[in-house]
Amino acid sequence: MTDKEQVADPGDNSDMAPTAKKSGKASLLDSGEDFEMLDEDDVDDDPPPLEDAGGGKKAKKEESPEDQSTGLSAPIDEWMDILGNGLLKKKVLQSGNGPDTRPTKGQNVIIHMRTTLADGTFIEEQPNVSFTLGDGDVIQGLDLSVQLMEMGEKALVQADAKYAYGTLESLSPPVPPSADLSLEVQLLDATEAPDLELLPPQERIALAGKKRERGNYYYQRGDYAFAVNSYGIALQITEASSKVDISLEEEEVLMDVKVKCLNNMAAAQLKLDHYEAALRSCVSVLAHQPDNIKALFRKGKVLALQGEYAEAISILKRALKLEPSNKTIHAELSKLVKKHSEQKGAEQAMYKKMLGNPDSGNYGMQKHQAKSSWGVSWKWLFGATAVAIGGVALSVVIAARN
Repeated sequence: MTDKEQVADPGDNSDMAPTAKKSGKASLLDSGEDFEMLDEDDVDDDPPPLEDAGGGKKAKKEESPEDQSTGLSAPIDEWMDILGNGLLKKKVLQSGNGPDTRPTKGQNVIIHMRTTLADGTFIEEQPNVSFTLGDGDVIQGLDLSVQLMEMGEKALVQADAKYAYGTLESLSPPVPPSADLSLEVQLLDATEAPDLELLPPQERIALAGKKRERGNYYYQRGDYAFAVNSYGIALQITEASSKVDISLEEEEVLMDVKVKCLNNMAAAQLKLDHYEAALRSCVSVLAHQPDNIKALFRKGKVLALQGEYAEAISILKRALKLEPSNKTIHAELSKLVKKHSEQKGAEQAMYKKMLGNPDSGNYGMQKHQAKSSWGVSWKWLFGATAVAIGGVALSVVIAARN
């Protein structure tokens, strides 16, 4: 844990995602559930690049595996270029039960997998890996490849680091940075995902927590778009209606997971410069918890980034009143007050330039000249009027005499 000031939710004690690598610049997870406030050095940092699973600011949309599928069984020992870029390839080692047995997105699958580096270095073997297809629960190369496998099929998958663990190392499994992987995979089972409305509350809570932790994992690695996706899936689980009995305590736990997901999502959306989306996430948190420090802080940051300094300052003052000793809020508030003052000063200077500077001699001279010209104009107008009136009077006298 760093020495930065944090705003932590009381009672947060879940573990850090095991595969995350800490970075000095990216915000860390706050006790595994949320993120600490960004300090002065982190405020204006651009998010690290995220290209698909390995990093760019915006994840590039790849052609889906379904578009690559011909509907026929792939021949044995021939490589399939899944995405057409040579970075993710699949070769059938043992035929499966036919194309009709391929799993679809949203199904829960079970696979047997043996992982090695591209040079053959053994990493690990897992006999029963379970995940939801298309939810981002596993590395992208595996998620995309399994969608093209038949039930019972055994395949070899070669995944570039871009579709594995990217430029950062993984601690579990132990994979070095920028490592290409070779995965020997066998599809064992595929079942429909459970109906959320019929899912027992404790299972819903566990499932939502699992998706939220996956979002935390992606956030720690700087993969903010994938983090938002995982948090969004967790939110859908917490917000689903229930046809089974649920206690008040269980509803409160689900609400707690929901608020944490929204707070974390706002942090990821800020990293992606999605300010309107981040603002909506903060507003949603505050609708449930009006005094949530993290949501107030991030709402203030979003408003400041949108140039709404006065409103941002008001929000941060409210947060500081709730937690007067928080140094991060103090620093952010001081910075915004200074920016707001500079903004007002620049506006006043612009108006003075447009209207003339009342402190300058030129302004006084212009004012005197304007006054003098008005005086001349009035004198001329008065004189002309008098002459005109006199002319009319003279004409009337002459006419009367005649």
